[in-house]
Amino acid sequence: MSIVLTPGTATLAQLEEIWRSGTDARLTDAARPAIDAAAELVAQAAAGDAAVYGVNTGFGKLASVRIAPQDTAQLQRNLILSHCCGVGDALDIPTTRLMIVLKLLSVGRGASGLRWETVALLQDFLTHGITPVIPAQGSVGASGDLAPLAHMAATLIGAGDAYFNGERMPSDAALARAGLTPVTLGPKEGLALINGTQFSTACALAGYFEAMRNAQSAVAISCLSTDAIMGSTAPLEPEIHTLRGHKGQIDVARAMRQIMADSVIRESHRDSDARVQDPYCIRCQPQVTGAALELLRFAGRTLEVEANAVSDNPLVLVDAGKIVSGGNFHAEPVAFAADQIALAIAEIGAIAQRRIALMVDPTLSHDLPPFLTPEPGLNSGLMIAEVTSAAVMSENKHLANPCSTDSTPTSANQEDHVSMAAHGARRLARMNANLSVILGVELLCAAQGVEFRAPLATSPVLQRLLRITRDRVAPLGADRYMADDLSIAADLIRNGDVTQVCDVGQLLNGP
Repeated sequence: MSIVLTPGTATLAQLEEIWRSGTDARLTDAARPAIDAAAELVAQAAAGDAAVYGVNTGFGKLASVRIAPQDTAQLQRNLILSHCCGVGDALDIPTTRLMIVLKLLSVGRGASGLRWETVALLQDFLTHGITPVIPAQGSVGASGDLAPLAHMAATLIGAGDAYFNGERMPSDAALARAGLTPVTLGPKEGLALINGTQFSTACALAGYFEAMRNAQSAVAISCLSTDAIMGSTAPLEPEIHTLRGHKGQIDVARAMRQIMADSVIRESHRDSDARVQDPYCIRCQPQVTGAALELLRFAGRTLEVEANAVSDNPLVLVDAGKIVSGGNFHAEPVAFAADQIALAIAEIGAIAQRRIALMVDPTLSHDLPPFLTPEPGLNSGLMIAEVTSAAVMSENKHLANPCSTDSTPTSANQEDHVSMAAHGARRLARMNANLSVILGVELLCAAQGVEFRAPLATSPVLQRLLRITRDRVAPLGADRYMADDLSIAADLIRNGDVTQVCDVGQLLNGP
């Protein structure tokens, strides 16, 4: 069943469902009158004598070159083909489909000038299993994501490559297999298709969705780690967090209290804690993860606005009866959002890695055996799993350096300040993958540590988390080949098993 989207009102929840589940999507029929009105205004401009950028002129630095009426169709085709300069690996299919949805939302506002037949064919890509092959490198996030969007548009005209139901082939063959016909682009249509921030925004949204899942998983796993080292929950007292006032911090502390409720391990040492204060990685979990959560929420709001934005150029202002050049294609908001998400990912991983180090160190972990192995010395246990978590944590710190502060002039200095949103957003996939590894290692360490506390048991919620972990990864006795265990644990994070079994999303958004 398709999700029916109203341009200007699409939600993060709708976009995440499309991205995660591959659900089809289409514009509401109510969007067509505005689309048709803008297309008619473009057609009138194309038939007139006045120079209108992108309709009867060249592009960028060549905007002063007039194009004859009989050449406007060739102008648009040339624009697409010449801009298909992407390099590198192809963007994954779910994010490419999300990119198409974002372009539909943008042109569906009725300010871009695409004809309905072109919009309908783009929409048919989603319902007929056609996904353009889009090389992931080549955009600086300024005059729109020109190269990636050109590869998307190329499939509309039967050029380049596309996937048909997952099989890669030439675009014209994919269209034929689906029973569809390429379009001949009309005035301004090529420009409307390749101007815009949809590539950067789709990548940033994918990064946001995964980062939120990782953040929620981190909240639950940190609770299991707290019980593993017999840490104090006094720092979770609600008054502490109310006095500071940050909502993310308050939400994380509340969720942790609920997740750890009725832990026998916790109750066993509540009145006799050997340590007055735990290390910061335990004591300051709400402050750090809560701050990261707030950063993600802010970035999410920015991306939701951008997902509904008209970001091509020039814009067709139907009510004013004119076509006006502007700069909505500049992806600075997306670049900032991507940098914020990167910072949150890096910090969630940094504090999680310290919890791992705490659990494997017998001088700090309240009498847990070295490296969480029952026979240390003969066995190394989780020694190198901790080292791996440190390696990917360090990688994420490097990747978290801002991209939005970089710029380089392009297009003969016409585009003299650029956002670098595209690679700022693309790096988030790698960072999230790294973070899921860190959290997976923490989960294995925390599970092992809690089991050493038997017959004392953790909370009912965390017992469910322990069960799904042990359904997939056996307790570590004698040393064994570890890479598969780490991969499975990371998948428990990526697939949402941790957040689902602990209901973290609901707890974080509770009263």
